Amino acid sequence: MLGTRRTPTSLGYRMPAEWEEHTGTWVSWPKDPNTFPQGVLGAVERTFSRIVEALAEGEEVRVLVDDEASEARVKSTLWSVQNMKRGNVVFLRLKTVDVWVRDYAPIYVSRSAGSAYGESGARGARREAVAVTKWVFNSWGEKYDDLKPDNEAGFRIAKSTGFTVFEPGIVLEGGSIDVNGEGTLMTTEQCLLNPNRNPGLGRDALETILKDTLGATKVIWLGSGIEGDDTDGHVDDIARFVTPRVVAVANEEDPSDPNHRPLEENLRRLGIAKDQDGAPFEVVPVPMPAPVSTSEGRLPASHLNFYIGNSAVLVPTFGSPSDSRALSILRGYFSQRETVGIDCRALVYGLGTLHCVTQQIPAGANRHEGADRHEGD
Repeated sequence: MLGTRRTPTSLGYRMPAEWEEHTGTWVSWPKDPNTFPQGVLGAVERTFSRIVEALAEGEEVRVLVDDEASEARVKSTLWSVQNMKRGNVVFLRLKTVDVWVRDYAPIYVSRSAGSAYGESGARGARREAVAVTKWVFNSWGEKYDDLKPDNEAGFRIAKSTGFTVFEPGIVLEGGSIDVNGEGTLMTTEQCLLNPNRNPGLGRDALETILKDTLGATKVIWLGSGIEGDDTDGHVDDIARFVTPRVVAVANEEDPSDPNHRPLEENLRRLGIAKDQDGAPFEVVPVPMPAPVSTSEGRLPASHLNFYIGNSAVLVPTFGSPSDSRALSILRGYFSQRETVGIDCRALVYGLGTLHCVTQQIPAGANRHEGADRHEGD
């Protein structure tokens, strides 16, 4: 666990907001039959093709594949993207089990050249604008033994970057937090205080680790997440920063829906919350889609699981009347980017959507990464 002296925050690092400039985005190409059986996988691959194509307009997309054969097959799937965005799609041969890089890949932190340590670095520290933090991934509270190897995959991704790797030593998934880039971090009690993550660590201890590692000065605790979410209430399904002082929040108006009460409570908490400077937030409700279910139960469909790229904001849609309303609301906050609706009815079968399958790489992380890096051609 991090000590009190040489933490990322003490060295001038912080987790940037997602809308800040990216060098690129990590994705891991889908193939796990336990998550996406044969009847679903083809549709999920088409969804990934849309993700890569939209993001490659404005940044590098780093696609994780298992080996040379899988790389060749994925390249053939993405041939049109390669022709249109030559050089912006990069393949790295690094074996993963599943697609959820948001939760097992490293979380990047960065510092500006003008920060206290940005020019010369602290004594004994490397002079880097970017570093990575690698947290423990325990498959969302020991739920899926077959996915536990992705914790090690996350370490290999971190090592491939060539940057300093900080290891806080606790369980945390990237989808369980969201930041405004200026010092405020949001999370949920259902997830971070769950005994299946870090038993024995209370709210105060967790806040200290988040502040020491990600540069936060204020932590906002929401309550619970949505039905069907096997992550125990990840915040990226229910509340997201769209500017430093504006929070988009999932809202279920139907009082008979099981999501109504917990989402209403989150709205209430954010209505009285203050940011790192003591200012209130503007809270913008975003409607929940109509329920999406399978024979096994309800799936965690939410428009809030969007991803902010350099040139596009990718928003999950579900063939629901709420699709157009959600797109309209979010478009209003990202006028300099294209707001792209991506049908996620196949992807959500795996219990996650667009934010869950992406992880941003901030500006300053140059293209030197990865020993087995291959340009798309």
